[in-house]
Amino acid sequence: MSTTIVRTADLEQRERHADCMERIAVEESREAFAELFEFFAPRVKGYMLRLGASDSEAEELAQDVMVTVWRKAGMYDRRQASVSTWIFRVARNRRIDVQRRTNKPALEPDEPMLQPPAAEQPDAAVSRGQMEEQVRAQLATLPEEQLVLLQAAFYDGLSHSEIAQAFGLPLGTVKSRIRLAFARMRGGLDAPE
Repeated sequence: MSTTIVRTADLEQRERHADCMERIAVEESREAFAELFEFFAPRVKGYMLRLGASDSEAEELAQDVMVTVWRKAGMYDRRQASVSTWIFRVARNRRIDVQRRTNKPALEPDEPMLQPPAAEQPDAAVSRGQMEEQVRAQLATLPEEQLVLLQAAFYDGLSHSEIAQAFGLPLGTVKSRIRLAFARMRGGLDAPE
């Protein structure tokens, strides 16, 4: 008999909590929120402590979870889960987020990716300039039909199929013209001066 009373009380409490969530979502009811806060905040804090959070961290996470309850009450669906399941899922996810943030390694000031690029050596700058000049000269020798497709691919960043559609050409023609343009440029760049 006492088991039936406990189950009935549990069901009543679940329904009451679900009603509170709906009142928060629809009416922004502070009384409903206060009731949920009083019931769940200490339980969420205890849950965080069991997950290894410090006392202050557990308190902060519990507060954060309850603020999420206030802000996102409209996302709760009583047909999907009980309020406690929903709140503890939010709490678990919040704890995981915090752990991910704190477990990221600190950036090393000497990390090569964080360093500015080295100044270009004069001979490398001259060599690059000469190569750019040769490429421009080779581009000028291309037939117009190859040049416009090459520009569309590399300056405009279009894929071969996008070029075919834009110029009204078959895809095979686009690929052939670009391939021919590369071969012609390579031949001109590899030729001795």
